[in-house]
Amino acid sequence: MIKVFVVAPTPMLQAGLHTMLTAPDIQVVGTAAVPALAEDLPNIDVIVVADDLQLEDVGRALTDTPKVALVILTQDNERVLRQLRSLELPGWAIVSLDAPAVQLQAAITATAQGFVAVPSQVANRLYEQHPSAVEALNLAVSDESLTPREREVLELVGQGLPNKMIARQLHISEHTVKFHVSSISTKLGASSRTDAVRRGLRRGLITL
Repeated sequence: MIKVFVVAPTPMLQAGLHTMLTAPDIQVVGTAAVPALAEDLPNIDVIVVADDLQLEDVGRALTDTPKVALVILTQDNERVLRQLRSLELPGWAIVSLDAPAVQLQAAITATAQGFVAVPSQVANRLYEQHPSAVEALNLAVSDESLTPREREVLELVGQGLPNKMIARQLHISEHTVKFHVSSISTKLGASSRTDAVRRGLRRGLITL
């Protein structure tokens, strides 16, 4: 069970994130408007921060808790990326403010296991600047790799799209989408769509 503490500026946003993070393997153990309150809770695995202006304060709060990972919800990817890279964290992620629950849950799972997750546009820029370094970060996939079409489907599943919307975007039938999702789950050994996204993220097959 991954224990999560939520830092959000309003009670409504705190409640919304609590609902989004309701999952069998994620437990929200507390919410607050300021990060300092998280210091009083033992055994937190991940802190989710919905106000990137508090990132500096969060960094100070985590000084004495080096085992806690961090997920930041933001639209200012470049600034937050620079700040996160300056912190000593076991894992961290940048997630869009309007990301669906499956992406946020996947980011939490990844960071709790020591991975870094960033939006696809940020990953693309990093790849353009340092292609060899980014390739070295990719984890080895199974012997039975996903096809290019399966990766496209998994990417859209990770965006929270239902089969009907995926079919429309890729100009294929909904039945074909279901076939691809089933094949992806089999190849990745996933038990659900959310699990497939998490496994794809860990293996570097998709980005958030």
